[in-house]
Amino acid sequence: IFVNNCASCHGENLEGTSGPALDTIGSSMSQDEILEQIKNGGPGMPPAIIQGEEAKSVAEWLSEQK
Repeated sequence: IFVNNCASCHGENLEGTSGPALDTIGSSMSQDEILEQIKNGGPGMPPAIIQGEEAKSVAEWLSEQK
């Protein structure tokens, strides 16, 4: 899911490209905060690129990146 929808901006290894690095995002954001960011978007990030269970799965996985 991440590779197909997020990696073009955040990098396949979470290193960041046009979007910020996410390799330690779980240290600064909770799973719920990450899910809200996915749903609502943010500076330079469009909302709802992924939705539903896929968004929840990605948020859970990213929250483990510390």
